Amino acid sequence: MNSHSDFPYPLYLVLTEEACLHKPYLQVAEEAIKGGVNIIQLREKKCTAQQFKEKAFRLKEITTKYAIPLLINDNLEIAMAIEAEGIHVGNSDLPPSEIHRIWANKIIGYSIEYMEQLQNQEVDFTNYLGISPVFSTPTKKDTVVEWGISGIQQIRKQTDKPLVAIGNMNQFNISDVIKAGANSIAVVSSICQAKDPYKATMLLKNKLLYDCI
Repeated sequence: MNSHSDFPYPLYLVLTEEACLHKPYLQVAEEAIKGGVNIIQLREKKCTAQQFKEKAFRLKEITTKYAIPLLINDNLEIAMAIEAEGIHVGNSDLPPSEIHRIWANKIIGYSIEYMEQLQNQEVDFTNYLGISPVFSTPTKKDTVVEWGISGIQQIRKQTDKPLVAIGNMNQFNISDVIKAGANSIAVVSSICQAKDPYKATMLLKNKLLYDCI
């Protein structure tokens, strides 16, 4: 039922305003899209729901302009309000089965933080699985396990779902991560913290195109 072509987004930006050190988050998003990002998730943990919604609306204008899918982290109400293309949730959020019931035919991503989750029926209602984190990272501290390359290989053997690897992804490790079985690389710092997000994105995209295909 699932093939790699079901998730044709090899370079995935997880955008948070706090992580954007040198440029406004909307400028980072636009430069990243021009540099080759295929899909964006907006993750805002520290602002109010209203602030999150306002940021999401502004970002949606840019992603719509370039026909790039926009996913919202955790918040189904905001995802529906801005007509996002999908949502990404973790273990403590609304389950994928419930999201699917309320908001059908959208992209649903689900973070895998321990191996037993792969046996959970919730996986059946997802479009991709986020392998989080592959390597430990300061941008996400509430994680259970650091998967590493061997973790991706183990998960790949147990599921046909597209796998999105996140956690300290950079130009030096993404080739190994793709070769281990991931379909997509999700980045935060490598793009958000770059002085030139366009150039940083192109570097990653070229690495994916030429080293991993």
